[in-house]
Amino acid sequence: MNLAEVAPEVYQALLQIDGYAHQHLDHGLIELVKLRASMLNNCAYCVDMHSTDAIKAGENPQRLFAVSVWHESRFFTETERVALEFTDAVTRLGEHGVPDELWAKVTATFDQAQVAGLLAQLIAINGFNRVAVPLDSATERRLH
Repeated sequence: MNLAEVAPEVYQALLQIDGYAHQHLDHGLIELVKLRASMLNNCAYCVDMHSTDAIKAGENPQRLFAVSVWHESRFFTETERVALEFTDAVTRLGEHGVPDELWAKVTATFDQAQVAGLLAQLIAINGFNRVAVPLDSATERRLH
């Protein structure tokens, strides 16, 4: 099934959320967040797409390899580390939600529009992952 054809309103809503993030966040940070969430969600299609997009945009492949172990890596700035930690918390959203300490770090690192953009990006990529994985989109054409 191709969601963009079957339910274009749903697909367009995800694209609009993604578009909001692009208005408020650095493109490089967006690709790191998309890649990390896609790794956590076991979305091979999106991991391939976002790592390829990041390399085309000039990202160092060594940093991309390290996204899976960002906690232990020295390749990320403090801002990127906060965004990656937030990505982990929002993507894995357990019964206790995002810890207050993490929320405080996020709001101390980013202004309100950026926090909204980061949250929007996480909503969008987690939504796209939840479309791509059940539809086995690794064999389908580009979703987003």
